[in-house]
Amino acid sequence: MKPSLLILAAGMGSRYGGLKQLDPVGPHGEYLLDYAVYDAVKAGFGKVVFLIKKNMEEEFKEIVSSRYAENIEIDYAFQGLEHLPPGFTVPESRTKPWGTAHAVMVSEGVINEPFAAINADDYYGPSSYQTLYNALNKMDNDSKELIMVGFRIENTLSEYGHVARGLCTISDDYLVSITEREEVMLLDGMIVYKDENGEHIEITPGTIVSMNFWGFAPDTVYPILKEQFAVFMKNHGYNPKAEFYIPVMIDHAISLGKVKVKVLKSDENWFGMTYKEDKVLVKENIRKKINEGIYPESLFVK
Repeated sequence: MKPSLLILAAGMGSRYGGLKQLDPVGPHGEYLLDYAVYDAVKAGFGKVVFLIKKNMEEEFKEIVSSRYAENIEIDYAFQGLEHLPPGFTVPESRTKPWGTAHAVMVSEGVINEPFAAINADDYYGPSSYQTLYNALNKMDNDSKELIMVGFRIENTLSEYGHVARGLCTISDDYLVSITEREEVMLLDGMIVYKDENGEHIEITPGTIVSMNFWGFAPDTVYPILKEQFAVFMKNHGYNPKAEFYIPVMIDHAISLGKVKVKVLKSDENWFGMTYKEDKVLVKENIRKKINEGIYPESLFVK
């Protein structure tokens, strides 16, 4: 069975200020996730699974997935606050989803083959999908060697504000650890992050960062996710803002020796919809790629 693509689209985008997954950026109303599906189909993926909130299902089916029905199999997984381990309940003050690792976890049963997991509001580029597909196509369902496609940090910044990035330590093309850094930005010609003391620390250009572009083996990753999420709930479930993130899950699994993660490096320029102001640059980048012949003028011309 061909690898599947899981698109994480349940987040509300607090910094962006709206449902950025359904904000048009292409010349004929295309969303960023439309370009992701287009690239995935060309790369060879056999199925796309949208991870959404249950109350978004009707809108997604009507507006989004109907566009692809003739080109690739479409399915859904749903992320809800109530998807918890036995013995836990949703805190009254909790309103936001439980995070990206939880989103992947609740796709169990919908995906039964090696799969890619990506953010709906990020652009990764055609060659990134082809690179990951080629690796997933050789992966067994129970492989203990997972995959991360990493991007050079200078190719992942926003012109309109700071971002969070997972800085990767890599040895012999394998991930050693991921360290989350907040407020990563350009400052006086340097790439910096702000440490716990408020000091700006320089990041070396070329440093590989995680942009949530992963390749997972289902029989390996789902048990790890469920085990770690139970621990997360025990330690942080009372915190209304705490989230269970993929990089934290991966970092812990590596430290325990449960997985190895092969890092495949991409030279693509990432762009995404972190801030509303990013939309102008995203639209310019899409237009440039259309002019270069990477995409047709309309993705949905019959």
